[in-house]
Formats: sequence, C-alpha cells, structure tokens
Amino acid sequence: MRIGDRDWRTVWMEGGVARMIEQRLLPHRFEIFDAVTHQDTARAIRDMIVRGAPAIGAAGAYGLTQVYREAPQGGGRVEFIERGYELLRATRPTAQNLFHALEYVRRAVEGEPAERQAEAALAAAVEFADRDAEACRMIGVHGAELIPDGATVLTHCNAGWLACVDWGTALAPIYAAHRAGKKIRVLADETRPRCQGANLTAWELMQEGVPVEIIADNAAGYFLRRGEVSLVITGTDRVAANGDVVNKIGTYEKAVLARENGVPFYVALPTSTIDPECPDGDSVTIEERDAEEVLCARGMDESGTMRTVRISPPGAKARNPAFDVTPANLVKALITERGIFEASPYGVAECLQAEK
Repeated sequence: MRIGDRDWRTVWMEGGVARMIEQRLLPHRFEIFDAVTHQDTARAIRDMIVRGAPAIGAAGAYGLTQVYREAPQGGGRVEFIERGYELLRATRPTAQNLFHALEYVRRAVEGEPAERQAEAALAAAVEFADRDAEACRMIGVHGAELIPDGATVLTHCNAGWLACVDWGTALAPIYAAHRAGKKIRVLADETRPRCQGANLTAWELMQEGVPVEIIADNAAGYFLRRGEVSLVITGTDRVAANGDVVNKIGTYEKAVLARENGVPFYVALPTSTIDPECPDGDSVTIEERDAEEVLCARGMDESGTMRTVRISPPGAKARNPAFDVTPANLVKALITERGIFEASPYGVAECLQAEK
C-alpha cells in the first residue's frame, strides 16, 4: 500500500532484522521499528508494535528465522531453538495466524542440516508473507462484489493493510471497490480501549483517499437503526471449525446490532486464520490485557509529545478482555481468498477443501 510516494508492507526482513511499522505511534508519527533479535520481535508482537492476526503471523515467521540464525551451531542448539519457538508462540494466545506461521517455518526447516536451517527458515518466512499479501488481495477481489456503489460500510478495529502484510482483510474489499470507481463511505468504530479504528483504520483509509468518519463505539447502533449502514465487514483473529468468529472485543455487539437491523455482517479472513482443530469459539483462550489500557488513554498533546493520561478515579479497577466470540449464526458469510463461504461447519470445511 502507498504512503506518500512509496509503497510499503507492514512487516519485512532485511539482513536478519525484522522491520515493521511502529503502529503504536500512528497516526501521529510514522516510524519503523527494527527488531534485531528474536527477543525484540517477540516484544514487538507482545507489546502491539505490530498487530493484526496476519501481520503478527508474518512477524512470528521472521522471528523464528532469527531464532535459527542466532542459535549456536554446537551444543545447546536444539534447546535454544525450542525456547525461541515457545517465546514467540506465547506472545499472543488468540491469533491463529501466529501458530500457523511458526509451524510453516518449522516444517520448512525439518531435515535441513544446522548450517542451512537459517536460510531455509528465511525462504519459508518470505514465502509465508508473500502468500499472505496475495491472499488479502484476493479477499479484496471477492469481497468487492458485495459492496454496492454508494455504500456505507461499518467496520470495527483495524483489519486493513496495517493488520496484514499488505491490502488487509476487512478493508481489502473496500480498497478494491474504491479503486474500481465505486463511491464508498466508511464508518470506523474508534475501538476502545486501544482505539485501533480511530488511530489506524482512519489513517490508512485517508492515505488511500477513501472517505471515512470515526464514530464512538457506542454510536454504531444509532447509525444502523437509522438505515445509514449498508453492510458491516470486520476481520478476525480466529475462525473455529463451526464458523464461530473470534475478533476484537466489541465485534459481537456489532453483529447483534446488524442482525437486529437487517444489515448483513461479513467477516473477511485468509484461510490461515481458520483453526479446524478448534470446535467452537468458546474453546478459544481469550486474552485479557492490562487494566491500565481501560483506565488510561494515550495520545499526542498540543506540544507534539505522546502522553498517557488517567481517565478513571484513583484506585479504580477494570476488566480488559481483548477479544469476544461472534456465533456463526450472526455472520452472513466468510470472505476468503478462495471465495465467499457460509459461516457454518459445512462452509468452513468447503473453504478448506476449495482449490488454492
């Protein structure tokens, strides 16, 4: 995707360094974070320097490449690699793409002599990232057919190119439709507590020239009831075998509101996000993050300094689940790189068996 006069990916590798857009500084500053070691990459995933299930997966693949590069050639190599693998795997417990990426790289290295493992890991990580970018492009191709000219699309959190290697999931159909000449308007939920919609979705849509308005999370029902929303598209961090969707907290509310108001609710994802071993959404471990994210807010002050301010009473407690489960029966369809499928056990199985 283009920023100014240059095309960018969200995460890539140069000379053993995993490089990624520092998403915590957006939309105020555009900077690149260099993860020199696999520990740096693990921290970048854990601390949400890079975020979004597909982007996390690519970062994890590059991180495991670093593990193989850094591992000693002699004694202790196997133990070092296993510790690095487990460190990366433990960074985010919900994103299926992370686990898929780590296994993708590890399988590519199996049987290789120690001196060739880093090279094989890098080739696999680059291939994984390239496949993600192409999958997201095809999500855009298929999903654009669902967006009529003149539509207003509601989206939640960030599932654009910043959340992937390129193109995005939920935003890919919007980009494809916009580039095809359709007039589209987007309502972007702010997505508390980290405000990915206000900070990231709005920023990248503006880079593309797509008209976007930020709304408070609590305002979605207002616009849906007034008939101002044509369709809802979100991304997802995991889809279970029965079609349940695990995504950013607040997604379930949007799906319920959309159903109540007769508005189609779509979920866009690469097939790598599907976990066929997970029977349903309630089987997924839901990450609960630091309460300070709810009790405080972060932004840029008038002097241009990034600051965190407390918005709650001293001593107040908070709960901060990062994700929720949207039952399959609330999802109109799953938009994937292989086509559009029913959100059901049959639809998920059909998607996984479809020609790649």
